[in-house]
Amino acid sequence: MNKINAGVYPTMITPFTASGEVDYETAAKLTEWYIDKGCHGIFAICQSSEMFFLSLEEKSRLARTIIQTAHAKDPAVSIVCSGHTSDDLGAQVEELTAMQEAGADAVVWVSNRLDQQQEGDTVWLKNAETLLGRLPAEMTLGIYECPVPYKRLLTPEILEWCKQTERFAFIKDTCCHPELLVERLQQLDGSSVGLFNANAQTLLHTLKNGAAGFSGIMANFYPELFVWLYENRQSQPEKAERLQQLITVCEYATIGCYPVSAKYAQQVRGVPMETYTRSVDPAKLGSYQKFVVDRTLELTEYAMHELGIKE
Repeated sequence: MNKINAGVYPTMITPFTASGEVDYETAAKLTEWYIDKGCHGIFAICQSSEMFFLSLEEKSRLARTIIQTAHAKDPAVSIVCSGHTSDDLGAQVEELTAMQEAGADAVVWVSNRLDQQQEGDTVWLKNAETLLGRLPAEMTLGIYECPVPYKRLLTPEILEWCKQTERFAFIKDTCCHPELLVERLQQLDGSSVGLFNANAQTLLHTLKNGAAGFSGIMANFYPELFVWLYENRQSQPEKAERLQQLITVCEYATIGCYPVSAKYAQQVRGVPMETYTRSVDPAKLGSYQKFVVDRTLELTEYAMHELGIKE
């Protein structure tokens, strides 16, 4: 099984042209931007990537573009990919295998794809065993508690199964529950499974309790702050606490109209990107939302200056 980095993994957005085609050239530039900002990995072909609105051909080409660009820029960066959107298990095998063939360090299952009718752990585990048996034995795996079409949280029984398979290296946790996060981290302690918190508000709390890192949407706006928090939380605990307070507020300010808001933020920060998305009407990002994103980026720029982070 591949070993992936701990640290900060942005949930990568997909650039499109103004006419709605995937903009692979800008995707390569965005990949380099994440790496320049110090990110330890990238979670590509996920919900932020609008994977439910991409064809398998687009997913595969996009994954290859990201992985090849990242490896040329910094071979040490880990790239995990999902693209796991189909209902049929056979189609799911095709999707996941395509991500491995593209070169992903880990291939990430979407938890709700294995229990689509919300029937319970027995169904989930039966489907998981079937899927596991049909995928290449050398494929390193992950799980993402994607909230679309519904959020299927992992139970202690499922986490235990993941541990016992010794195939899983990445879990993107979206439970957003401080106590449950600690319980999960305690259960996963000593295993190959790294828990990456998607929730910025509880990030420092989970890092103190053994989380492997952060994989959330806010790393599309100001990844440097998450990298600093991850790398300096122990050596500069007071500043880390202050930064966590700032991040908690900023997430609420910039989450509206996502991922359009993230694409606008990328424009502001120097990545040439259209605000077109397939999942949200770009027109919903009005002057008020842009104003809020601008003020938030100014605030985070001030924080970066105070922490000695270079643009």
